Amino acid sequence: MEKNVGGLDRIARLVLGPALLLVGVAALAGLFTLAAGTTGLVVAGLLLVVGAVLTVTALTQKCPLNSLIGLDTY
Repeated sequence: MEKNVGGLDRIARLVLGPALLLVGVAALAGLFTLAAGTTGLVVAGLLLVVGAVLTVTALTQKCPLNSLIGLDTY
C-alpha cells in the first residue's frame, strides 16, 4: 500500500488521535464520565479505537479508507 496521508490531514490526525486516546483512557480510568453506565463505557471504547486508528494512520501515512474512496493527501 502506497502512502496516501500527508500535509494537513496528517497533522490533524497527529493532534486529534492522541487527544482522543487520552480522553478515552481518562474516561475508562474514571477521571470523568462521558455518559451514564454502559453507554459511557461504549463511548470511551470508541474514542480509544478511533484515536488509535488516527494515530497509526498518521504515523504510517497509510489509510485503507482513503484508498477505498480514492483520496490521496500525500
